[in-house]
Amino acid sequence: MNMEINPLLIPIVAIVSGTAMIVAIVWIVHWHKARDKELQYHQDLRVREMEHQVKMKQLEVDLEKARQKNP
Repeated sequence: MNMEINPLLIPIVAIVSGTAMIVAIVWIVHWHKARDKELQYHQDLRVREMEHQVKMKQLEVDLEKARQKNP
C-alpha cells in the first residue's frame, strides 16, 4: 500500500481551505455584529418598556388626584 499525494492536489486543497477559512471568518464577524444588534435592540426595548411603566404610574397618580379634587 503505497499512498502518494498527487502534486496537483496540493494547490487545490490550499485554495479550498483558504477560501473556507475566509468564509468562516466573515461568518463569525457577521454573526457577532448581528448578535450585538440584537442585544442592543432588546436593551432599547426594555428601556422603552420601563419608561412606559413610569408614564403609566404617573398617569394613575394624576387620575387619582383628579378624582380627589372632583368627588
